[in-house]
Amino acid sequence: MYEHLGELLTVLLTLDEIIDNHVTLKEHWTMYKRLLKSVHHNPSKFGIQEEKLKPFEKFLLKLEGQLLDGTIFQACIEQQFDSLNGGVSVSKNSTFAEEFAHSIRSVFANVEAKLGEPSEIDQRDKYVGICGLFVLHFQIFRTIDKKFYKSLLDICKKVPAITLTANIIWFPDNFLIQKIPAAAKLLDRKSLQAIKIHRDTFLQQKAQSLTKDVQSYYVFVSSWMMKMESILSKEQRMDKFAEDLTNRCNVFIQGFLYAYSISTIIKTTMNLYMSVQKPMTKTSVKALCRLVELLKAIEHMFYRRSMVVADSVSHITQHLQHQALNSISVAKKRVISDKKYSEQRLDVLSALVLAENTLNGPSTRQRRLIVSLALSVGTQMKTFKDEELFPLQVVMKKLDLISELRERVQTQCDCCFLYWHRAVFPIYLDDVYENAVDAARLHYMFSALRDCVPAMMHARHLESYEILLDCYDKEIMEILNEHLLDKLCKEIEKDLRLSVHTHLKLDDRNPFKVGMKDLALFFSLNPIRFFNRFIDIRAYVTHYLDKTFYNLTTVALHDWATYSEMRNLATQRYGLVMTEAHLPSQTLEQGLDVLEIMRNIHIFVSRYLYNLNNQIFIERTSNNKHLNTINIRHIANSIRTHGTGIMNTTVNFTYQFLKKKFYIFSQFMYDEHIKSRLIKDIRFFREVKDQNDHKYPFERAEKFNRGIRKLGITPEGQSYLDQFRQLISQIGNAMGYIRMIRSGGLHCSSNAIRFVPDLEDIVNFEELVKEEGLAEETLKAARHLDSVLSDHTRNSAEGTEYFKMLVDVFAPEFRRPKNIHLRNFYIIVPPLTLNFVEHSISCKEKLNKKNKIGAAFTDDGFAMGVAYILKLLDQYQEFDSLHWFQSVREKYMKEIRAVAKQQNVQSAGQDEKLLQTMNLTQKRLDVCLQEFELLYFSLSSARIFFRADKTAAEENQEKKEKEETKTSNGDLSDSTVSADPVVK
Repeated sequence: MYEHLGELLTVLLTLDEIIDNHVTLKEHWTMYKRLLKSVHHNPSKFGIQEEKLKPFEKFLLKLEGQLLDGTIFQACIEQQFDSLNGGVSVSKNSTFAEEFAHSIRSVFANVEAKLGEPSEIDQRDKYVGICGLFVLHFQIFRTIDKKFYKSLLDICKKVPAITLTANIIWFPDNFLIQKIPAAAKLLDRKSLQAIKIHRDTFLQQKAQSLTKDVQSYYVFVSSWMMKMESILSKEQRMDKFAEDLTNRCNVFIQGFLYAYSISTIIKTTMNLYMSVQKPMTKTSVKALCRLVELLKAIEHMFYRRSMVVADSVSHITQHLQHQALNSISVAKKRVISDKKYSEQRLDVLSALVLAENTLNGPSTRQRRLIVSLALSVGTQMKTFKDEELFPLQVVMKKLDLISELRERVQTQCDCCFLYWHRAVFPIYLDDVYENAVDAARLHYMFSALRDCVPAMMHARHLESYEILLDCYDKEIMEILNEHLLDKLCKEIEKDLRLSVHTHLKLDDRNPFKVGMKDLALFFSLNPIRFFNRFIDIRAYVTHYLDKTFYNLTTVALHDWATYSEMRNLATQRYGLVMTEAHLPSQTLEQGLDVLEIMRNIHIFVSRYLYNLNNQIFIERTSNNKHLNTINIRHIANSIRTHGTGIMNTTVNFTYQFLKKKFYIFSQFMYDEHIKSRLIKDIRFFREVKDQNDHKYPFERAEKFNRGIRKLGITPEGQSYLDQFRQLISQIGNAMGYIRMIRSGGLHCSSNAIRFVPDLEDIVNFEELVKEEGLAEETLKAARHLDSVLSDHTRNSAEGTEYFKMLVDVFAPEFRRPKNIHLRNFYIIVPPLTLNFVEHSISCKEKLNKKNKIGAAFTDDGFAMGVAYILKLLDQYQEFDSLHWFQSVREKYMKEIRAVAKQQNVQSAGQDEKLLQTMNLTQKRLDVCLQEFELLYFSLSSARIFFRADKTAAEENQEKKEKEETKTSNGDLSDSTVSADPVVK
């Protein structure tokens, strides 16, 4: 009875502590009272009747006094227990006072013996009730047992604080001294000071012993789990059934005792630190988190074997009831055998019979309470011997524990207190990350964090508890991402990058020097359940790497091989199943991208020089120590990246560029100064061609060149003819780029089709699938394969005639009567070639100089441009009629022979200076002749691309004959088809 009264007083104490520690409640209550005063001054403003305010204020005062002042316990013990009308006087009942005090001491003796021991179960809660009973005894009888009071305070040396709720700590010494000030005066100062000093040093001692406690409990719990697994996995033998039940009972109770001890250490330590507002060391935090993991490990062990445990509990309960009934039966026989009759003996016998009858049934809480009350009477008059009573008490205690095993384990393993100590979670995650070997313990910590949810679902201070849950969920996930997942992602990415780039020797990766963490253990974890989601660390990191690799590959497509290697390494090293980016891949030999050149074609043709024979573009000048080049392989790789559709788009862009350039070309040719000079040169050639063997005079071209220079030069020292030459070179570069695009497309197609054994004999997969009668999906796949093979075969066999397209699109416009001024172009080619040769020699000479600005060794874009424009104007025959290159060759050969002749004459005169001058002259003439020869060869090669062997009229005639042939073939086939029925 006194124990139950103590439980009631414990509840009242807990309520007082909750209210005292609820700062927000007090603040809001004060604000509410202030609001009520405002209403009292002007009730009509708030629509309240004044006569109703006073009763309401009285009710609030009463509520505040009874509940919100934190005096619930005090109000309870200060009640008037004596009858006022001359009835029973409780305070003066010495027998009751003595019985009350004796009961408190008896209960305390049982509690003190087990408090702080490994077998402690609920002694701390009972100690709180004993303190409450002692204060109640003092309040009623106003007497103090100094020795017992000192014994109560001495417990504080063992247990300086007790956790009442998830976040409220209770100090028994403060309570006793506050509630019984008179008793405190009886103690000397040293005793009171020793209690306070012990409380202050308790935290330091606990912090120092935490690591040892963790190690000890780690061994204990691991051993218990193995024992539990072993006993529950073993088949029960009927001949040793009772022994097996006893072993199972002991193991279950041992697990509960471990859970109670660990839970007590965690709650007391954390709440003490929070109460005294002292920071915990990282070592203490890690140790407490380890204890939380052990606590949840015990709970999970019971949960994982819950089916076997539930089955065993029912058998163990019956076995314990059987043992208790045997003990009671022996005592009952002893009472019956005593022939002396008395009412007291009859009460004892009745109590034993009641206990027997109650034990014959399910072990409910009510039945166990009745048995406890019955035995408290039945054990009087030495009914049980000492060696019989203790085993009975042990059996009844075991029965209490086993009957409520699930609820008790769940209560002790409940970690809802972590809600008030969320600050430890980041430190815990940092520790998990640093010690990846124990990554699996994350499951236990998140299980503990989930325990906070049921308590939060009772929240009433918000519109909906869902708001609180969402905030909690968001906070935990942000901490998890920041302190574990994001760090893990970055570390994995860093490891993959350094492993792929090992050859660069970016840092010291010697594991004996810098250490090594096996982060792969994180990816062997099962998904962690938290709220309505599963946290899959493997999937999170995989998604991060996929996303990062994809985004970086799109930015720099030429790095596709590096990221592909990193994907493979992630699979091999960490077991991550990566997703292919499915982006068009590039190679390290990508060079300038076709797309970039296409978008900036006007810049490209001015900054790059074309080489006709090698089909290569070379950068004109660069700030770097090297020049960039672009060849067919680069173009092929780029086409493979973007697809063959980019080729047609490139031709369209080039067409737009040529339109703009030809407009400038037409303006130059239309200029009066240029047109008049060209007309004069044409007239002159016609007049003197018979005299010069139909060869255009070299001197006339030099004269034209000098005359153009007199018209003016640019600040860079370039004449109009120099600029015109550059224009034609840019047009030729554009055509050279189109040629390279076509060659690159053929190269790409050839690479794609190289796996087909025989291009002349490709089987039809669609027909083969139909013959085998395979599924519709297979038929579609075969049809698609046939289409792809057909496209690749056609593309590799023949390329699109882009040159012909660009000739056909511009030629009609060039040959129109309104553009008659363009017909003078062929006569400006000789001065242009002369200008080009001078420029080419100057560029090549700069190659041997220290300052290489403007140096170049090739510029075949000029030859391509001249050949293209001559084709557009259909002036190949007109230009050939000038016999210009023959004229140049004859002129230089004549001068070379003259210099050689003079050298022979002067060699006899031994004039060294004159000989040196002649040697230089001959060398210059040889170089000029060589450059003209190279230009002649380049121009001849370029003319082949535009079918220089045929005039426009001949091409039209050939085209007309082809169409007529096709038409006649069609008529023939039609007549054959119509004739078939007649033949039949």
